[in-house]
Amino acid sequence: MATTTLLTRHANEGETIAAAIKDCLDYGKNPEKTEGKYISAYECDPVTVADEFLLAKASYKAMTGREQKKENDVLCYQIRMAFYPGEITPKEANRIGYELAMRWTKGRHAFLVTTHTDKKHIHCHIYYNSTVLECSRKFRNFWGSSFALRRLSDRLCLENGLSIVENPKPRNKGKYKHYGEWQKERKGPLSYQDRLRLAIDAALAKRPASLEKFLDLMKQSGYEIKKVRGGGLSFRLSNGGQERFTRLRASTLGDGYDLKDILAAIEGKADRRRPERKISLAVDIQAKLAEGKGPGYERWAKIFNLKQMAAALAYLQDNGLTEYSQLEKKAEETSDRFHALSVQIKQTEAALKANTELKAATVQYAKTRPVFDKYKASKYSRKFLAEHGAEIELYWAAQADMKRLLAGAKLPKMEVQKEEGHKLLAKKKRLYGEYQKARRDMQEVLTIKANIDCLLGYSEPGKKKEMER
Repeated sequence: MATTTLLTRHANEGETIAAAIKDCLDYGKNPEKTEGKYISAYECDPVTVADEFLLAKASYKAMTGREQKKENDVLCYQIRMAFYPGEITPKEANRIGYELAMRWTKGRHAFLVTTHTDKKHIHCHIYYNSTVLECSRKFRNFWGSSFALRRLSDRLCLENGLSIVENPKPRNKGKYKHYGEWQKERKGPLSYQDRLRLAIDAALAKRPASLEKFLDLMKQSGYEIKKVRGGGLSFRLSNGGQERFTRLRASTLGDGYDLKDILAAIEGKADRRRPERKISLAVDIQAKLAEGKGPGYERWAKIFNLKQMAAALAYLQDNGLTEYSQLEKKAEETSDRFHALSVQIKQTEAALKANTELKAATVQYAKTRPVFDKYKASKYSRKFLAEHGAEIELYWAAQADMKRLLAGAKLPKMEVQKEEGHKLLAKKKRLYGEYQKARRDMQEVLTIKANIDCLLGYSEPGKKKEMER
C-alpha cells in the first residue's frame, strides 16, 4: 500500500531561490534518512542536482524571455510516497518511486528519488524540476492532479503485488485521509490474490523438484487445485472463505505467476529473485571536469564507471561472449531484430488502417446502394438527384474507396473483414510486445558494446549522440 501527496516548492520571503531549492533537496538526500544509498536520479546527478535545476530555470528564462514573480515561481514539485510498514524493502521502494516519477513526468523532467528509512513506514521523496529537459516550457499542474497521482500509485502497487487503499473516504474539507488515518483503518487480511502470490513464492522457495511436488506444497498451504481447459491451473483457499478459484496466469496475478513462469522456476531456468541489471553509458570524466564539475563529481563518476564496466563484463560472461567479434555480432543481430519488427509493425498498422477503411466503405456502400438503385431506375433524373444528392455522393465516395482498397480483388464478406481486423489487432499487440523487448535488448547490448569499446580504448566514453544514431 502506498499513499501519495503532491506538493509545490516556493522560495520563502527573504530566502534566495538557490538556497530554497538546495535546502529542499538536501533534506531529501540526508544520509541519516537514506542510509546514504537509497537515492536514484534521472537526467541529473544527485550531487549537483540543485545546480542543475537552477541552470534549467536560467536556460528557460533565456530561451523564452518569461520570468515569474518570486512568490509565484514553482522551484520544483515534490511527491511524497509512503508505504505500509513491513510491506516493502527500501530498495524496492526506491525502484517503485523511480517508476512512479518516470510515468508521472513521462521522462520529460529531471527528477531525484530519495527513500527514507528513519520512520516505521518507508517513504520516498520525489523531486522533479518544474522546467522540462529542453527548457522550453514548464510543468503545468492541473485540476485533480492529486487524484490522478493516487490512481497511478495504486496501479504501480497492484503491478508489484502490494495492497492498496480501497475506497478512501474524503474528510470534512474534501481531501483524502492522510497516511496515519489510512493506517489505523486499514483492513488486516490481504486479498486472496496477495495470499496466493505469497503461497506460491513460499512453495518455490523450497525448490520443488517437479510440478507435482509444487502442487503438494500448495495443498499443504491450504489450497484446493483445479485443472482448467487448455491445461491451466486454478487455486482456492480451502478454509479462508474464498468462493471462486483464482487462475494461475499473469493477467490475474501479475508477471512471474503464469504457469510457464512457475515451470521455468521449478526447472531452474528462471531466477525469480534476481534483481534486474540496469546498465548505462560510461561517463566522460575529463569532459565533465572541463565543464566545471568538481572533485566530488569526479569521485562519483569513477565509481559509476567501474560499476558499469563490471556490469558489462558480467553480461558478457552470462551470455558466453568471450570474443569481441561475438559481441559485435550480438549487437548487429539485436539491431536487425529491432528494425525488422519496426517494419512489421508499420506494415501491420497499414493493413489494419486499410481494413478499417474498407469496413467503413462497405457499410456506407450498403446503406446508400438502395438510393442509387432508385436513382438509376429513374433514368438518372435531375429532380431525384437534387433531392438525394448527398446520399448519392456518399455512394460514389464509398464505391471509389472500395475500388482503391481492393485493387481489383473481390470484395470479401463483412464477417471475413471483421475476422481479418481481429487477427491484425492481435498481431499488432503481439508485435508490440516483441518490439519493446527487442528495443530493450538492443539498447542493453549497444550500451555494453560502447562501454567495452571505451574499456579497450576503441572510443571515448559518454558518446550519447553517436549511440542514439
